[in-house]
Amino acid sequence: MFVVVAVTGGIAAYKTVHLVRDLIRAGHEVHVVPTADALRFVGLPTWEAISRNPVTTSVHDDVSRVRHVALGQQADLVIVAPATANTIAKMAAGIADDLLGTTLLATTAPVVIAPAMHTEMWRHPATVANIATLRARGVVIVGPADGPLTGGDSGPGRMSEPTDILRVALEARRPADLADLHVVVTAGGTREPLDPVRYLGNRSSGRQGVALAAAAAARGARVTLIAAHIESDVLAAATHPRISLQRAGTAAELQSATTDAAQAADVVVMAAAVSDYRVAEVSESKLSKESTDGTLTLTLVENADILAALATERRPGQTIVGFAAETASGDELLERGRRKRARKGADLLVVNHVGWEHGFETADNAVLLLTEAAVGDAAGSKREVAEAVWDAVLSLRGEDSSPL
Repeated sequence: MFVVVAVTGGIAAYKTVHLVRDLIRAGHEVHVVPTADALRFVGLPTWEAISRNPVTTSVHDDVSRVRHVALGQQADLVIVAPATANTIAKMAAGIADDLLGTTLLATTAPVVIAPAMHTEMWRHPATVANIATLRARGVVIVGPADGPLTGGDSGPGRMSEPTDILRVALEARRPADLADLHVVVTAGGTREPLDPVRYLGNRSSGRQGVALAAAAAARGARVTLIAAHIESDVLAAATHPRISLQRAGTAAELQSATTDAAQAADVVVMAAAVSDYRVAEVSESKLSKESTDGTLTLTLVENADILAALATERRPGQTIVGFAAETASGDELLERGRRKRARKGADLLVVNHVGWEHGFETADNAVLLLTEAAVGDAAGSKREVAEAVWDAVLSLRGEDSSPL
C-alpha cells in the first residue's frame, strides 16, 4: 500500500517516527510530507532514513513529476500525525500553500488525522467547528487522548499512540463491500420513565452500535443510526456523510423508528440494549419518600420484542442481526445464544458475556457469532468486532466467500 504520512509542527512529531517505522515493517511504501515547522522538531534526514524515500516540503521540487499532486493521486491512504490546530483549520478551509496542502487536495484516498494540541486549543469553537467539517467530509479522527501535555499541562489534546493510529488507519482502508446496501443500526440503551425524574435503564454506552454504524459507512453503506441514550463524545464517532442519525428514548420509540426504517433496509442490526420491561403506570409527579412507608412497589409490564417482530416481518433478501448480552459464559453462553437465535428468528445473533467489568462501558469486546449453520467468534476493540460482524453479514448474504 502507498501511504503518505504528513507531519506537522508539534512536539508529538517524534511519535510519528515510530508510526512510519511500523508501516515500513508491515511492508507498506511510505512517503513522508512534513511541514517546514515539523522539521524544527524532527529533521529531514530522520524522515528519509526511516521512510527510505526522499523528503521535501516544497511544491517546487521534482516538478517534472508534478510531485505536488502526484503524491495525493498515488496515495492509498493519507495519515496526518500530529495534526495541529493550524493544519486542521487549513484542511477545513481547503488551503494549499505547501506540499501537504496540495497533497491533501489532490487525493481521493481515505484521510486519517491524529490531532495534537493543548486542551484550550482543542476545545476552542473554531477547532470544534473545523473538526466537524472534516468529519462531515469523511476524514477519520483518531483521538486526541487525555493525558500529560507539554509545559506541565494535562487534559484532552495528547496525540494518540502510534499503534492506535495505525490500527484505525488500516481499518479506514477496508474495501467498499457494503456500497450497495442500506443498513439500519440501533445503538445505546433505552430508558423507561418512572416519573418526570427517574427511569429504568441499563449500562450500555452505545459504543458497539456506534462502531457498527461507522464501520458500515466506511465500507460504503448508507446507514440509518437510531440512537437511544448515548453520550455525545461516543456518538461523535458516527459523524459521517453516509450516516443519518435518528433519536429514540424508550423501547416503544425505538420500535417505531426501527420498524419504519427497516421497510427500506437491506440489513437491520439491533445492537441497542432495549429495556425488557416498563412500568405499568408512569407517575405524573415525582415519587417521594413522604408518599411511601419506606418501600416502593413498581408494577412492570413487558415491552414488545422488537427483534422477533423484525424477523417475522422481514422482506425477502433482508438480513436481521440481533445482539444478546448474557451473564453466562463458556458452553452455557453458547447454548443460551443458540436458543435465543432460534426463538427470535434472527439470521445472525451476536452474543457476548457481560458482567460488572465486562461488555458494557469498556473499549473492547468479545463475542460469539451465531447463525443457523455456523458458530464464529470475534474479539478486540469494538471497531474490530464491528468489522467481523459485517464480514459475517456479507457471508450470510452470499456476497463474500469467506467463512463465518
